[in-house]
Formats: sequence, structure tokens, C-alpha cells
Amino acid sequence: MTKARITRAQDNAGEEHPWGRLNWFVSGALGNSDTLTVGRCQIEPGQANQPHYHPNCDEVLHVLHGKIRHRLGDEYFEMAEGDTISIPTGQVHNAQNIGADRAVLLITFSTADRQVVGAE
Repeated sequence: MTKARITRAQDNAGEEHPWGRLNWFVSGALGNSDTLTVGRCQIEPGQANQPHYHPNCDEVLHVLHGKIRHRLGDEYFEMAEGDTISIPTGQVHNAQNIGADRAVLLITFSTADRQVVGAE
């Protein structure tokens, strides 16, 4: 079992993408959890991440700032600050920023080793 510890901002792992950025706060790779991955997703105005799914975990996405259109399977949901969606394992999804500002999302996964598979 991993011991509890503080992860400082400078120790977070970051990933740049054409649509925005992912920052990881908690994960197996960071060594601060055996059971969760937690991060922040930033999507620039008018941009969207690619449709994808997670074969090994559920995801919870919470909108901290901005407005998105979230695809879950064949359904689309408009979401704004304070809204939360629970995404089951294996469900194709993605988010598009439909607002004028950068969308900021808190994302949590039910595994310390999140896997991603592109779809469509």
C-alpha cells in the first residue's frame, strides 16, 4: 500500500495536446496511489479531445470552469461549472469546449494505471 503524501505542483506530470493539456496529480506512475488517477484537463475554446474509452476503469469528470458538450456513447450533454458525469468502463466519450473561455475539468479514474484506447 502506498503511504499518503503531499504532491507539490512542480511534481505533477503534464501532457500537452493539440486541443489542450492534461495535468496529473495522483497516479501509480507518480507513486502516490495504488487505486486512483486524478488530474485536470484543460480544453481550449472550440477544441475537443479525441473520442476514446478506458478499458480498465470508470471515469468521473467534473466541470470546474467553462462550458462543454460531452459525448457519452451516442448521447450528447451540455455541461457547465459544477456539473459532473460518471463514465462507465469501456464507454466511448469525449469533450468539446463550446464556451469562449478555456474549459477546466477535474478527472478521476478508478485505477492507478489508467488505460486509453482511441475510438472512431
